[in-house]
Amino acid sequence: MKRILICLIIFVTSYSSLLSQQPRARELGIPMDGTTGKLNAITDVQGVEVGHTTLISGDGKLIVGEGPVRTGVTAILPRGKKYDPVFAGWYSLNGNGEMTGTTWVEESGFLEGPVMITNTHSVGVVRDAVIDWGYKNKYFDPLPNAPDVYWALPVVAETYDGALNDINGFHVNKDHVFDALNDAKPGKVEEGNVGGGTGMICHRFKGGIGTSSRILNLNGKNYTLGVLVQANYGNRESLTIAGVPIGKEITDLMPENDPLKKDEDQGSIIVVVATDAPLLPHQLKRLARRVPIGISRMGGFGSNSSGDIFIAFSTANPGAANRDENQDVVMIPNDQMSSLFEATAQATEESILNALIAAKTMVGKNNTKVYELPEDRLIELLKKYNRIK
Repeated sequence: MKRILICLIIFVTSYSSLLSQQPRARELGIPMDGTTGKLNAITDVQGVEVGHTTLISGDGKLIVGEGPVRTGVTAILPRGKKYDPVFAGWYSLNGNGEMTGTTWVEESGFLEGPVMITNTHSVGVVRDAVIDWGYKNKYFDPLPNAPDVYWALPVVAETYDGALNDINGFHVNKDHVFDALNDAKPGKVEEGNVGGGTGMICHRFKGGIGTSSRILNLNGKNYTLGVLVQANYGNRESLTIAGVPIGKEITDLMPENDPLKKDEDQGSIIVVVATDAPLLPHQLKRLARRVPIGISRMGGFGSNSSGDIFIAFSTANPGAANRDENQDVVMIPNDQMSSLFEATAQATEESILNALIAAKTMVGKNNTKVYELPEDRLIELLKKYNRIK
């Protein structure tokens, strides 16, 4: 058993190193609109931290409870390990999915903890683990005169990885959630087959985690907007990249031994939008409503079986959740929000594309094989349609 664990650790470490060397959409010359931040990631928004726990083990025939395992969990902390709730708003394009805690986000206007993303059947254990982590790390504001009173309604979102993963084996546990939270950091964000995105499929190619950012100027001041997606949606025919009908051109490389055995818009997408622009909850909900524009540019349309759920938060207005005193907060005028809407659509589109490019071919349970998007053929098609030279 020790030898197996050592091999798995070496594999995951080597795999992470490989991922960090992969080119992204812009590095391949794919035309994308807008100016990115330094990292072109959600962590360009100061204070935001991201952590992943990736679980990959086993091969061959499915044995429920044993594997193969192709799953994980991703954590996004708006202000890192510091408890200071942020204004937030959420939106569901199609509700065949889950994002817990959003009724309180809607009611209170605040996101009080991290946003977690995992597989469909691990939402419960991740939610419970976040509560435990928050208590043990004093990641909460005690009630006046009741320092031991603690309650939390964590935000945990999901997409379904059951084509590749032993999803009914419940392999994500509390320690994995703690690891993702404790390891969350600013800086470069791993993409593709990592964290909650490990076993995901996008437009019938391998999907997963992707991120991007935009820098914009409002009334003479620069702001940053970042997006992170867990992409697990879409049929092949509708896949569009930089305006080119890639899905109609690349009709092979379909998943092998696919238990669903049909090419339709299956799965879901979770999108997290972060910004340092001072926005109030109703304005952040407006941002979340613009996410579908970016998805549609890639060919997504919110099919019946898709859970398309989005949350947006602002790291401006620190201390706004103070329990004891009135707060003066700052907000951007609604008349100046159009460029934020555009940035949200642009960064969502590029995040999905980065997820597709970073993700690599994976073989999972019952030898189901999902191919990566072939970069060489993609570039050839973009040249054919005169999108790049």
